[in-house]
Amino acid sequence: MDSNRLEHMKRLYPGMETTEDIDDVIHAAEIDAVAIATPVRFHFEMGKRCLEAGKHTFIEKPMAMSVAESSKLNEMAETKKLTLMVGHTFIYSSPVRKIREIIRSGDLGDIMYISSRRLNLGLFQKDINVAWDLAPHDISIILYVLDEIPVSVNCQGKAHFTEGIEDVTNMTMNLSNGGFSTIQSSWLDPNKVREMTFVGSKKMLVYDDLEPMEKIKVYDKRVEIPPHYDTFAEFHYAYHYGDMYSPYVKQSEPLKVECKHFLDCIKTGEKSNSSGTDGLRVVQVLEASSESLKNGGREIEIRDLVQDQ
Repeated sequence: MDSNRLEHMKRLYPGMETTEDIDDVIHAAEIDAVAIATPVRFHFEMGKRCLEAGKHTFIEKPMAMSVAESSKLNEMAETKKLTLMVGHTFIYSSPVRKIREIIRSGDLGDIMYISSRRLNLGLFQKDINVAWDLAPHDISIILYVLDEIPVSVNCQGKAHFTEGIEDVTNMTMNLSNGGFSTIQSSWLDPNKVREMTFVGSKKMLVYDDLEPMEKIKVYDKRVEIPPHYDTFAEFHYAYHYGDMYSPYVKQSEPLKVECKHFLDCIKTGEKSNSSGTDGLRVVQVLEASSESLKNGGREIEIRDLVQDQ
């Protein structure tokens, strides 16, 4: 909607057409696919109009403002046999795919819990709280690497500057396999932090996205319980300390991988790794977190709408 910005893009790419009216895109017969990267409050209406016009649709995260809106978009895409994909960019990054590979190999053992911190100073949003802004990254990563669905959510937070829009939240997400994760999101931290810790029964893994090279570090650390004991005095936990190693991760541009995957899914008709279904599950967690915030952090159960459909 910024004419100066559009002029700048035209100077960079002289052959590209620009417009301030979405109808020009929707009614263009030569356009097969649309990417929607707008404030979240516009996602549903724009996505709905694109799908109605028969366009394959890519929507940035989170896919919509509610479970009802997300479900409607999925239904439309399914009915019209169109590709609907959500911008969960991190699951297309090499480190996250490596983490999934390590977890699936059993190297970490059973995942006992995951701790995630995504913090920085700003950028404050006007239509969504910090959980809706930052936590979709962490939620999508956790669901992707564990391949599990969320069953309940607790969330606490505080709005320090804008009433009704929390700028700090602490979320707990419980998964169907018994997994447990905590997600801390903040627009009010002095330092930028992008860190996730995966604690397994055999080893532990730390993923720091701000590290330039060694983004993943695997620690051969664990707690060991003695196999038997006769008296309480003989019972002692053992702590195992081994080596740390950083696996090689081939660097790639996640957004480029994501966009290519969108095009491939359009051509083949295959379901994407961040489909509308995956987008719906993330929005389910976010909607439950909002309900929990309004009810003092009470645990909110999540029904598997995807399975019910």
